[in-house]
Amino acid sequence: MRFAALAFLLLTLPAAAEPIESFDSFVAGFRSTALAAGVDASVYDAAMSGLTPDPKVPNLVSSQPEFATPMWDYIEGRVTSGRISRGQTAMPRQSALFASVAQAYGVDPAILGAIWGMETDYGAVLDNASLIRPVVRSLATVVHQRRSRLKEDEADLIAALKLVQRGPLDANHLVGSWAGAIGHLQVNPSNVLAYGTDGDGDGAVDLHHSLADALATSASYLRGLGYQPGLDWGMEVSLPEGFDYLLATRTEMRPVSFFAERGVQRVAGRAFADPNLAVFLYVPAGQNGPKFLMTQNYLVLKGYNFSDSYALSVAHLADHLKGSKGFAADWPRSTKFPNLSQRKAIQQALLGLGLYQGSVDGRLGPVTQEAYARFQASRGEVADGFITAAAYAALTGAQ
Repeated sequence: MRFAALAFLLLTLPAAAEPIESFDSFVAGFRSTALAAGVDASVYDAAMSGLTPDPKVPNLVSSQPEFATPMWDYIEGRVTSGRISRGQTAMPRQSALFASVAQAYGVDPAILGAIWGMETDYGAVLDNASLIRPVVRSLATVVHQRRSRLKEDEADLIAALKLVQRGPLDANHLVGSWAGAIGHLQVNPSNVLAYGTDGDGDGAVDLHHSLADALATSASYLRGLGYQPGLDWGMEVSLPEGFDYLLATRTEMRPVSFFAERGVQRVAGRAFADPNLAVFLYVPAGQNGPKFLMTQNYLVLKGYNFSDSYALSVAHLADHLKGSKGFAADWPRSTKFPNLSQRKAIQQALLGLGLYQGSVDGRLGPVTQEAYARFQASRGEVADGFITAAAYAALTGAQ
């Protein structure tokens, strides 16, 4: 049930919206909501009275690179030789701590190290005031903006106020990203409340100043998302000519043997270690890009951050931190992509054809991709679900 619920959750994407009232009016009105949720009146008033919105947040809400950048540009812009090298230096310095967390929680140290590297460049950005700021102000601004994940943002704002209430950090010193994520591995306040762990034994949970607290909290959080100890994130594979790409769906897990029987092979001549391992086929860049068999632990990474670009970057960086090389197949770098209005038109066309039931928001996630794959199959094309600029012409011509 946990996997099914998580998989369903990962098939929707948030979008930005607009405020419906002044910021001061929002602060006054949200007080009763926070108090009803258990925030002390004195804590709310001290943290929120006189607060002004963060002017940088509205633009950041609508320009998240995970959803606006080609996957290969996103990955290669983050899994750089410098970041790999810094990780290979930083992790051995904390080898005892990583070993202790791995033993206690069963989470691969390289995965935790990769998240640490992706989120804060191994802690290097935590003192950067342009990136790290008081999370109560940031989250108040985000909630005021009313993006489509409003309920989650409200919960995080309430959780941040409860963290202030619990201490040891007050509203000025509880700091994090513009979206409220806290500490070395950037955990949102709701999950700090749920999974926050005192990793260094000092009696407090402080993910910003204590790497031990941050690693233990993220490990606990990953386990809560369904992380399975000893299970890798997945593996790169090659597909034979004539392969049925409609089998590339994350809504159904199948044993490795199912794919092996259909000619799927691991790259670089490697053998499948466990034919019974439950996986799904992921083809992020169509028939001409890398392909993967993914385990549940990949979906857990998406639970940590919804973006496939982010999750695959963490997986890729973790492999590099363990000494592995890059992907065997190259990306289709010359691909031309549709613009926002064209992406919305694509979703609208798929909706009109009865192939799509999601939102017309221009965000081309797994639901849209699978709908487009069905459209490709109906035309006798390779149904890889890879939406390029040509998809716009094809779908508008099919109306």
